[in-house]
Amino acid sequence: MHVGRKTQKREKSAMSVSLYGNLLFVVIELVMAILTGSQAVLLDAVYDGVEFVMLLPSLFLIPFLYRPSSEQHPFGYTQIETLFIVIKGITMTAVTFGLIFNNINLMIHGGHIISFNTVAYFELFACVLGIIVTVYLYIKNKSMRSPLINMEMQGWRMDSVVSLGMACAFLLPICIPFAWFRNLVPYLDQIITVVLSLIMIPTPIRTVITGIRDLMLIPPEEETIEDIKSTVEPIIGIYGHKNLYYDIVRTGRKLWISVYTTFDKDIVSLSKFKLLQDECILALTKKYPDFYFELLPDIEFTGLEENLNSF
Repeated sequence: MHVGRKTQKREKSAMSVSLYGNLLFVVIELVMAILTGSQAVLLDAVYDGVEFVMLLPSLFLIPFLYRPSSEQHPFGYTQIETLFIVIKGITMTAVTFGLIFNNINLMIHGGHIISFNTVAYFELFACVLGIIVTVYLYIKNKSMRSPLINMEMQGWRMDSVVSLGMACAFLLPICIPFAWFRNLVPYLDQIITVVLSLIMIPTPIRTVITGIRDLMLIPPEEETIEDIKSTVEPIIGIYGHKNLYYDIVRTGRKLWISVYTTFDKDIVSLSKFKLLQDECILALTKKYPDFYFELLPDIEFTGLEENLNSF
C-alpha cells in the first residue's frame, strides 16, 4: 500500500502546526517560569522545548517515509521514523528524571513560595490552547493514522491534562485555609512537579520499548497480531488450509505481513490464489493505512515419494 503526495502534504502541514504551537508555548512558559519561579511551569517549558527541538528534524524526515522500498532498503525508510521516536522517547525520559531529582533537591533545602494565582490562571489558559491543538491533530490524523502525528497528539493531550491538574493544584492554598496546610505551601510547587513527572514518565518509556521492539524486527503487540489473524483466516479458510504461519513485523508506521499457507494438495490455481491474496489486502486496508501483504503457498503433495520413484 502506498500513500500519495496529498497525504504527505497533509502530514507535514499538521506537524508544522504542532511545531509552531510548541514554539509559542516554550516562549510563554519560559517567561512565566522566570517571572514566577515555578518549577512546575519550568517542567512544562522544558518538555515543550524538547518537543520543539525534536520536531524540527521530523519535518525533513517525512518525505523519506513515503519512498518505496528497494534492494538496498527492503523495508523502505520507515525505520528512520522508529529510530527518531526512540531518540525522542529517551530524551523525554532523561529530562523528566532530571527534573524529579532537581525538585527533590529543592525540597531538601526548604522549597520556595510562588504566586499560585498567577500560575493557576496561566495553566488554565495553557489547557485550553492544548485542547484546541489536540482536537486539530486528531481530526487531521483520522485518515492518515501517522505515528508521528499520533505521538504529537498524545503529547498535546498530556500537556492539557497536566495544565488542568496544575491549575487545580495551585488553587489549593486559596481553597484550603487551614493552618496545617500553610506548612506545605513552600513545597507545593515541587510536590506538584514531582507528582506530574511520575505521571508523565510512563508514556516516553512505553514509546522507547515499542520503538526498540520495532527496530529489532520483533513482532508487534499481541492485539495487532490477533487482529490480523482474525481478518485473514476467515478468507483463507474457504479453501480448507492445513496450516497457517505468520511473519509480521513493523517498521515505523508500516506493517509487513507474510502469511504462509499449507494445503493438502494443489487445489488452488494461481489465478484463484491471486484473488485470495487481493481479498485479504482489501480486508486489511479497512483497518491499516500502510502495510505490505503477501500470501505464500507451501503445498504438500502426499504422493511425492511415489512420483519420484517412478522416474
